[in-house]
Amino acid sequence: MKINLRLIALLLALPAAAFAAPLAGTTAVHTQPSESSPTLTYLKAGTEPAAAPDAFASTPAGWMAVALPGPFDGYVKNGDIMKSLDVRVGAPVLLSPKANAAEIARIEPGDRTDITGLHGKFTQIRLDKKITGYIHVEGNHGAVAAVASAPAPHPQAALVDASPVTPIAYGVTTAGHPAPMVNLGDGGSSTLPRLFQGKFVSTRSAFRPRRPYDWALNDDSGARYAYLDVSKLLLTDQIDNYVGHTVVVYGAAKSVPAHKDIVIEVESLQLR
Repeated sequence: MKINLRLIALLLALPAAAFAAPLAGTTAVHTQPSESSPTLTYLKAGTEPAAAPDAFASTPAGWMAVALPGPFDGYVKNGDIMKSLDVRVGAPVLLSPKANAAEIARIEPGDRTDITGLHGKFTQIRLDKKITGYIHVEGNHGAVAAVASAPAPHPQAALVDASPVTPIAYGVTTAGHPAPMVNLGDGGSSTLPRLFQGKFVSTRSAFRPRRPYDWALNDDSGARYAYLDVSKLLLTDQIDNYVGHTVVVYGAAKSVPAHKDIVIEVESLQLR
């Protein structure tokens, strides 16, 4: 009987984690093989993790490198967006729009990316590739007992930076009027930035006078309920791509001088 010595050597080199049994409980997938590292997503109890062979050699004992299917939402620095709107090869993709955020991948030649939002000095992208995460497999200590019965979120959703504020109601009320956003009865500002959702539209037209601002949010009935001041955003040459789409903007609302309208000073913008 002919023995394939190379195959045997390869199997012996693989860590035991590569042959892990189905998970005993809902398990956190971390960006690095450390429980103190950020969580990418969760794998449900009973899941058989898909091993990431390329990371075996660098994975410490007690941990397993797993392959997570894309697409994923992440963030890159605006300076890593080229004139072609492609992301620079080698650019780090971050978990949130912060300079010290965890890195989830590096852009490689051939990677498919789409720009989905603007967040100050960062651009939100959708990255269509597999990425590597890590689970603790010794006794399955990575299981999260408190959420063992809850459905695991899609990895893409887990990569979206959670906002510290609650989205504002929008759309049309039962009376047929736009739902209120903020209390501006005193003519002042809402002070604190918050989330607003609606259809992103242009106010420019060759057949009517120039509006106070070039962009606005419409409710479900198509009525404008707020202008948008996008002067704080970078890469605004891409902003036409959002016209006609439902978006979520983050910013403070205030009254427009000499008008009954309100304007949102946009700090970030992303597709819904």
